[in-house]
Amino acid sequence: METRFDIMECPSQAVMRGMGEIRRNGTMILWTRQVTAVWDTLESEGVYTVKKEYIEKKNDTISEYYLDLYKWYTKEAGKYIALTPGQEYPVWLCLKEETMLQPVEKTVILKLEVPSDKVLLCNMDAWGYRVNYWYIPLDDEDEKRHGQEMKRYGIVSDDQLISTNKGNFYPLLRRKIVDSWERVFTLAPDAPEKVAATIWEIRREWVREVRLYDGAE
Repeated sequence: METRFDIMECPSQAVMRGMGEIRRNGTMILWTRQVTAVWDTLESEGVYTVKKEYIEKKNDTISEYYLDLYKWYTKEAGKYIALTPGQEYPVWLCLKEETMLQPVEKTVILKLEVPSDKVLLCNMDAWGYRVNYWYIPLDDEDEKRHGQEMKRYGIVSDDQLISTNKGNFYPLLRRKIVDSWERVFTLAPDAPEKVAATIWEIRREWVREVRLYDGAE
């Protein structure tokens, strides 16, 4: 059984939270753009969770790739926050109104006030490395050292150790890369626009503002 740490005990999470808007009651203000069907679901059912079929519809032929990524993300998230059965895939949100995705046709902007213990923050630069199966470096020097190490072994790209059988020949290097992926949650970036918030459900009572697309460019 994996140990779960209280999210408030993770220093990097505290740093990233400080980049957002936290209310005195311990809630966080977050922003997200969703398709209008999400708002319809909230109005009719009071709660929305991401379903497997939503991801398959959105990503078509590469849906399995994203399903695997999000399953990994949720599994790791369970080390920091309590998730319940059925909460399998994350909902992505922004800390700041000015950095959120802008409305387009058939979408809606939701301003949410979410209990902090339901929110896990993510270093988006680090997430980009994870998406590509790369090593997540601690800093520029660490990235340089890792690149030199890979060059010594004649390995062109980190993903070769993850997505091909080459990882069987270099198990320690492969483990080093996989272990670094936790830095998605434990390595704080230097600016709020590099932080994403994730939750595993949206509840109607968390919605503070709804902006429907008005046709403006």
